[in-house]
Amino acid sequence: MTKVNIPFKKIALGAAIVISLLGSVYTVNEGHIGIVKRFSEAKTQVNPGLHFKIPFIDSVEEIEVRTRKNEEKMASSTKEQMPVTISVSVNWTVDKAAALDLFRQYGGLSQFENRILDPRFRSATKDVIPQFDAEKLIQDRASAIQAIEANLIEEMKNFPVTVDNIQIEDIKLPAKYLTSIETKQTEKNLADAEKHKLARQNLEAQRDVNTAKAKADGIRLIAIAEAESIRIKGLAEAESITAKAKALVNNPLIVKLTEAQNWDGKLPATILGSSNMPILDMREKSKN
Repeated sequence: MTKVNIPFKKIALGAAIVISLLGSVYTVNEGHIGIVKRFSEAKTQVNPGLHFKIPFIDSVEEIEVRTRKNEEKMASSTKEQMPVTISVSVNWTVDKAAALDLFRQYGGLSQFENRILDPRFRSATKDVIPQFDAEKLIQDRASAIQAIEANLIEEMKNFPVTVDNIQIEDIKLPAKYLTSIETKQTEKNLADAEKHKLARQNLEAQRDVNTAKAKADGIRLIAIAEAESIRIKGLAEAESITAKAKALVNNPLIVKLTEAQNWDGKLPATILGSSNMPILDMREKSKN
């Protein structure tokens, strides 16, 4: 068998070519911006995807441009000087177009967070918390959040990032105060329940009054209607009597007719005579 001797130089050259080819290709992940550095100096930025660079001369560092979340836990005090430990969070996003400038000024996201974002976030929070008493801070977090967000947006307006969705994750107050708050809330709930009960009783009483009044009004209306009916009936009877009287005056024979209609068919038992005649009894004497 014959041995094939491959010169070492050729092997080294081939390996260098392969390494160079592999080192000239790189990718940038989705949600990131690639910062291309030449001899450690940031030169340009590239979008996600496949790219080429000069091997051994260029290097690439990624900066995340998706929304990030920072959390801070700090001690502060309320308006009434009560100690409080508060945990807050903020979402923030790097402006894609300004990623290269941010890298040149701060060297990356960690440096930007430590030197710029976090101190201002803590300051914005500590400026707001003392404006609220403990009870309002617990019951009305939204107002405190709005105030913190307004402060932080003002502080960060000159930096290439967007901050939003600030949240108060947790509020820790002294245990004795929390107990007093719970007691106060319980008493308030009981008072509200009693007010509701009294309001319901008043409503039921008013309903009974309205029912009784409606019944009384109904009885009164019925009485008025009956009285009116009697009055109208009386008027009708009076008119009838008046009409009969006029008829009798105008026609005396009507009296005769009425007597004839009312006669029972029997002759009178007694007859009145003249002034000199006695009253005659026309009835037959009963037989003994």
